[in-house]
Amino acid sequence: MTENRLLAPVVSITPTQRGRFFWAAWWTAAPSQSPFRKPDASNGGAATLDDAREEAARIASAGRSVQTLTEIDPRWARGWQRTLRGMPPFTERDARALGGVPPAASRPPGPKPSNASAWEVLGLQPGADAAHVKQAYRRRALETHPDHGGDPAAFRALHAAYLRALERAASPSQSGRRRR
Repeated sequence: MTENRLLAPVVSITPTQRGRFFWAAWWTAAPSQSPFRKPDASNGGAATLDDAREEAARIASAGRSVQTLTEIDPRWARGWQRTLRGMPPFTERDARALGGVPPAASRPPGPKPSNASAWEVLGLQPGADAAHVKQAYRRRALETHPDHGGDPAAFRALHAAYLRALERAASPSQSGRRRR
């Protein structure tokens, strides 16, 4: 649904990680992917799918001539959730499923696996201990993981760098020896 004129008021409902339901509703204009159009109203915390539908309908009809809301793909509600968290609205997979592809500029920058050392990818000084390596990996994994809107290749490069850095952090210092 990329058309700006709204044929029918719509609601998108998605389950949350806590087992609740988050809804987003559009009644003044249709949702759009690029640029992402924020919903007219949204809320989370409904205990059941029916509760989410009823709450969205109640809010949409308050003082308006909106009778019913047509339910659309849950990716739209997830897109609004991601936007509220400061992330791009859609992962590449979701954008393709909704009929578009996100521009490359909207993707988070990933490390260059062939040119960057394990320490650079993790954002650490060479020789960091295992605890710092793990901490840096967790932080960067949140940025690069595909489930959080990151690039799969960047995440794979991060994971490989993590394994190399852990191996180096665990091995005894080789500063006095030369490699041949």
